[in-house]
Amino acid sequence: MKRPLTTNLRRRFTSLSSWELPKQTGALAPSHVWTNRDMDPTPIEDQTWDTWNILAYWATDTINLATWQTASAILAVGLSWREAIPIMIVGNFCVAIPLVLNGAIGAKLHVPFSVIATSSFGYYLRYFCIVSRAILAMFWLGIQGANGAQCITIMLRAWAPSYNDIPNHLHESAGITTQGMISYFLFWIIQLPLLLIHPTKLRPLFWVKLIAAPVAAIAMMGWCVNKAGGGGDIFALRATTSGPEYAWLWLSCMSSVTGNWSTLAVNIPDFTRYAKSAKGQYIQLPAMPIIFTVCGVLGIVTTSASKVFSGEYLWNPLEILALWLEYGPGGRCAAFFAALAWYIAQVGTNITANSISAANDLTVLCPRWINIKRGCIIAAIIAGWALVPWKILSSAQTFLAFMGGYAVFLGPMAGIMVSDYWLVKKGHIDIPGLYNPDGRYRYVGGCNWRAAVAFIVPVAPLLPGLGLSISGPSAVRINDGVTNLYTFNWLFGFVTSIVLYAALSYDVPARGTLLMDTIWDLDDTAIEVQAREDDFGAEKASGTGPSGKIGISEAK
Repeated sequence: MKRPLTTNLRRRFTSLSSWELPKQTGALAPSHVWTNRDMDPTPIEDQTWDTWNILAYWATDTINLATWQTASAILAVGLSWREAIPIMIVGNFCVAIPLVLNGAIGAKLHVPFSVIATSSFGYYLRYFCIVSRAILAMFWLGIQGANGAQCITIMLRAWAPSYNDIPNHLHESAGITTQGMISYFLFWIIQLPLLLIHPTKLRPLFWVKLIAAPVAAIAMMGWCVNKAGGGGDIFALRATTSGPEYAWLWLSCMSSVTGNWSTLAVNIPDFTRYAKSAKGQYIQLPAMPIIFTVCGVLGIVTTSASKVFSGEYLWNPLEILALWLEYGPGGRCAAFFAALAWYIAQVGTNITANSISAANDLTVLCPRWINIKRGCIIAAIIAGWALVPWKILSSAQTFLAFMGGYAVFLGPMAGIMVSDYWLVKKGHIDIPGLYNPDGRYRYVGGCNWRAAVAFIVPVAPLLPGLGLSISGPSAVRINDGVTNLYTFNWLFGFVTSIVLYAALSYDVPARGTLLMDTIWDLDDTAIEVQAREDDFGAEKASGTGPSGKIGISEAK
């Protein structure tokens, strides 16, 4: 008699149906539409994130190697720390606004971005947003992993100095050395089980990173300042540009800062859907710019001091840790634990900003087969190996320029979602309708033409600038006006799409989608959402929340 485990494994390898996920009983979707638990509204028991958890989320998401080095890009173009600090504050405050506005949707309705997008884009047009966001998330998941592998190299060199002497057996075309491949594999394999942690269980990781990364950052700054005998000369530097060029450089750098978080401005509901209260997520507005700026300032001070004793500005903190390896056993011990802290920071950012985002998108694309856990595995394999991220970092600079310029497309997406929920729908959504391909959000053939127009119009004039950033002036020639417009591409796309979508929706309204109250459930099937005053507001008071059900037929 075969053991159950053996039988189950055999079924997995011989029957596709054995991989099907159980269809949710009492789900909001029609019977012919498949959903799973991770795609449906978050049940009460999973609504566990309070204000402190959201604050810890942003602290863990912003404290990483990329944030530390943000100021380097600003100073490299001719501006100084006097411009870098306000640029980081203003840029992050600008992107924090859509983060809060779109985050409030997830915190109230408790559904992910890929479901919420149905309301504004239509049931089928939303797939364009979902696929775009999933691809982008997987690319950055791999690229951040390739960057984070340097942490493993530092730790192994600290533990066993001979690790630095490993001979290279890979061809130059591989874009990576044997040592680099070993470090990358170790980073990926250690990261994999952490990626499988469900969003509702991430709080311990947040607090570990919240302690480890700041301690390592402050310790590095203290060591550099002490060794240099002061903060260095970077604070004596002045901007080397003036006039109109200064203004456009300021805007361009600010746009780069906002572009760093343009993806989360779209899919922040993937996280706020787990919030206990719709009000708790408003902490993002002040917290995100403050935390980001503090981390950036630490990078400026540390880098400035590093030039005194190294002869050059060391913007990458791992380069400073490499110096510690030369200070004997004590230096190696310090380098090991500091690199471990940065490793935790890098993995934490990869989980929150990339892995879960891609997994949520894959869940909606293939709900019968993929939930968040499976989505994380698929994303890790594609991002980590199929996309060969180390090769991208070593040779594909034009591709990286395109990835950095992807904010051109994400700004309008975020703006359309904000405009649809706050200005057009007034916060009243038919939640079951979001799961119904033939429901009120079908629009015309599953596409909301208003969203399509509001997306295309701001994107079109930015495409020449995107082409210039990718191919360079030798291949693309455009006038100064178009070039300058691209310098604040995200802000232009975000604001323009809000105005245009609202104008079209008021001028040619889709009346079937305009409701007086939020519809929380089907005729007799309640959504498991807690009846809180701050979640439902007027709906609860009027008896149309979960405690006072309203059917689709009653709302039409």
